[in-house]
Amino acid sequence: MRPQPDHHHEIETLAAFDQVVVGGPLTGYRVQSVDLTDRTEALLATDATEAVFLGCPMSEEAEAKVRADGALVFPPVPNLPFNPYRGLLYTPDSLFEGLTDGGYEATPDALAYAWFQQTKADGDIFASMLRSVHDDAISDSLDEHVLGSPVVGVMGGHAMARGTDAYAGAARLGRSLARAGLTVATGGGPGAMEAANLGAYAAPLADGMLDEALLILGKAPSFTPSVTDWAAAAFAVRSRWPAGGDSVGIPTWFYGHEPPNAFASHIAKYFANATREDGLLARSTAGVVFLPGAAGTVQEIFDNATPNYYESRGEPTPMVLVDRSHWTERLPAWPLLQALAEERPMEHRIALVDSVAEAPAALERLRSTAIPRT
Repeated sequence: MRPQPDHHHEIETLAAFDQVVVGGPLTGYRVQSVDLTDRTEALLATDATEAVFLGCPMSEEAEAKVRADGALVFPPVPNLPFNPYRGLLYTPDSLFEGLTDGGYEATPDALAYAWFQQTKADGDIFASMLRSVHDDAISDSLDEHVLGSPVVGVMGGHAMARGTDAYAGAARLGRSLARAGLTVATGGGPGAMEAANLGAYAAPLADGMLDEALLILGKAPSFTPSVTDWAAAAFAVRSRWPAGGDSVGIPTWFYGHEPPNAFASHIAKYFANATREDGLLARSTAGVVFLPGAAGTVQEIFDNATPNYYESRGEPTPMVLVDRSHWTERLPAWPLLQALAEERPMEHRIALVDSVAEAPAALERLRSTAIPRT
C-alpha cells in the first residue's frame, strides 16, 4: 500500500533524505526545501512515484528522472529574501544573519519585510501566492514542533521597555512557566513578548543569570531608534549564556517595523497577521496569560474567549489576566469577560490577579479544574 502523506512522510533535512533512500523508495514522500544537488546518484536509483519536491535544488538529470517517475517538482524561486517552501521554523541566527557586519537592514528579516512592503503595494498575484505558500509551510512546521507539548501563551504589549520593573516581571513569569514544564509561546516581538521568551531562555540556567541579563539589555531599552543596537544586546546575552532554554515566538512581517526578538529558540514568522494571531492562540493548549497591553492585547483576549464561549475548541483554555486595575479600570476587559463567562463552561477557566508573580499559580489552579462538556 502506498504511504499516505502525513508528517511521517515529510523529509525536511538531508539526513532524513539519506535515511529514507537507504531503506526504500521515495514513493509518496514530500521532500521540503532540501538541497539535493549532491544526491543525483541516489535520485537516479530511487523510485520517486508520486513524490513531491518543494523547493529542492537538484541536477537537471535528477529532475528529469523524478519527473519521469511521476513526481511533482516545484523548483526553488530565485531572487527571494526568504524560502517559501522552508521545512523548519526560523531561528534567531537565521533571521538576524548579517547583523554584525551590515546592521539590521542587511538581515534576512529586514529584507523580507522590504519585499513584503513592495509586493503588497504592487498587488502581484505571484507574490501573494508565495506568501501563502510560505505561511502554510510555517504552520506545518509549527504544528510539528509543538505536537504533544503543553503550550502556554503569554500576551502583552510591545511597548514594555527593557530596564523596567514590568519587563523584569514578565521575564520571571516566562522563567516560572518554563520551569513548570510548559512551552512558552509569545507573539515573538519586543516588549512583554521578548521578556517572556527571555525568561524561558533563562529557565535552565542559574537564577542570577536573569538579573545580569536584565542589566545588559537595559542599556538598549527599545528597538527604537536602533534595531541593530537592540538586537545586538540580545545576542550579547545569548553569547554569554549560550545554553538557554527553548520557547516559541510567532511574529509577523505585517508589523515588520517591530522586529522579532532573539530569545525565542523557534520562530514561526508569518506574512499574514490574522493567520499568526489565530495560530498562536489555538496552539496555546495549556492556557494564556494576558499581561497589561493595549488594543492588540484586548483583541487577543476576546479572540481567545470566543471559541471558549462557543465551545469550539474542546475544553475551554484557561485565561489569566494580570493587573487588576489595568483590566478593570484603564481597559475594562475583565467585566465583559465575566459577563460572557456566566453560566458557561468557561466560567471556571478565567482568573484575574493583581501581580505577575501570582499568574503561574492561578494558571495551575485553572488547569487542574476539569470542566466536563454537557
